[in-house]
Amino acid sequence: MTQLADTDFSDLHTLQVSDADLVARATALIPLIREHAADATKNRKVSPEVIDAIAAAGLFHVMVPERLGGHGSSFKTACDVVAELARGDGSTGWVTALTLIATAYASTFTEQTQQDIFGPNPGARICGIFSPGDKSEKVEGGYLVSGRWPYASGSFAAQWASITITLEGGVPGMALIPAEAFTIEPSWFVAGMQGTGSDTIVVKDHFLPEYRVQAVPDMFASKFRSPFTEDTIASMPFNAVAAGILVAPQIGLGRHALELTREKLPKKPVAYTAYAQAKDSPTHQLNVARAATKLHLAELLIDSIAAEIDGAAGKGVLPDPEALARVRNDTGVVAELINEEIDYLLTANGAGSFADANVLGRIWRDSETAARHALVTPEIGREAYGRQLLENNDRTIGL
Repeated sequence: MTQLADTDFSDLHTLQVSDADLVARATALIPLIREHAADATKNRKVSPEVIDAIAAAGLFHVMVPERLGGHGSSFKTACDVVAELARGDGSTGWVTALTLIATAYASTFTEQTQQDIFGPNPGARICGIFSPGDKSEKVEGGYLVSGRWPYASGSFAAQWASITITLEGGVPGMALIPAEAFTIEPSWFVAGMQGTGSDTIVVKDHFLPEYRVQAVPDMFASKFRSPFTEDTIASMPFNAVAAGILVAPQIGLGRHALELTREKLPKKPVAYTAYAQAKDSPTHQLNVARAATKLHLAELLIDSIAAEIDGAAGKGVLPDPEALARVRNDTGVVAELINEEIDYLLTANGAGSFADANVLGRIWRDSETAARHALVTPEIGREAYGRQLLENNDRTIGL
C-alpha cells in the first residue's frame, strides 16, 4: 500500500500556513460570499464559486493532519475560520463547519480508509450525517448498507459521506461511503439556513468494508482506529467537537447583525418620536448595548469551549465527564446568547428587518434554525451538566 506520507500535496497550498493566516483567508472571502448569499438561498445550496474559493484557500482542511495535506490546526482556529465565513453568510459557514469536521475525522479511521479517501484526492470533502439509516446488514468482510439519511448539509459538494449505521449489538457506528454510493433527494425546504443543501442522501445495497467503520462510543472516548495517535485530532472526543463547531456559524451571524446595525441604524429616524436619529434614542442605545454584550459573552464562551478541547488534546488526554458536560451545556448557551442578541438588534432596527430582501431577516432565520440542531439544544446540555455537577458533588467538596 502506498504510504500517505509519500503523497504530493503541494497543490493544496497548505504548508507552513499560520492559524492567523487561515482566519485572514476566511475574512478575505467575505465579499465573495456576500455577493453569492442570495443565490445560495434561492438555489438551496452554496454557489460553486464560493465552494471552490473555500477549497482553494484550504479551509475545508483546517483540522486535517499535515501528513494528509491539511493544516493540523486547533479547534479554536476551526471555530474562528467558520465564524468569519458565516459573517459572510450563515449557510456558507454551516456547510464549512460540518464539512471541515467530517473531513478531519476521516483521518481517525483506519490507515486503509485514509488511503482510500486522501490518496487519490488530497482535497476530498466529506459531509456528515449523525442519524442512523434504515438498514445495515452484517455480511462477510463488512456491511450491506441501505437507507435514507436526511439533513446531509453540503452533500452537493462532497466526494464522500460520513453516515451513522447500526452495528451488531445495536451499537451505533460511523461509516464512510463514496459519493457514487448515494443519490441526493431534495428535501430541505425550510425557513432558515436555506443554502446548506441539507437534503436526504439515499443509499441502496452498498457494500461497506469493515475497515471503513468506527464505533461511535469509541469515537466519543477518542479511541480511534487510526495508528497515527500523535495527530492532534486523535485526542479530541468527537461528540464535543461536533457540538461545539455548530455554534461557530452563529458567532459569525451575530457579528454580521451588529455590523449591519452599526452601519445603518445611527442616522435612521425613529418614527412617532422626537428623535431624528436613532443614535440619539436611549431606547436604541440600550438595545444595541444589550445586543453587543450578548455577542461578547458568546464569543468568550466559545473561546472557553475551544480552550477546553484544545487544552486536553495538547496533553493527549480526554476531558473528564464534567468538562465534557460543561462543553455541551456551554454550546447551547452560545446559541441562546446569539439568538437573544439578534432579537435585540431586530427590535432596534424595526419591522423592516423581517422583509425578505433584508439581510437582517436572513440572519435571524438562519440563527433561529441553527439553534434547533439536536446537538445544540440548551436544555439537553443543562441536564447533562447538572447531572454531572450533582453526581460529583462529594468529590467536589472534598468528602
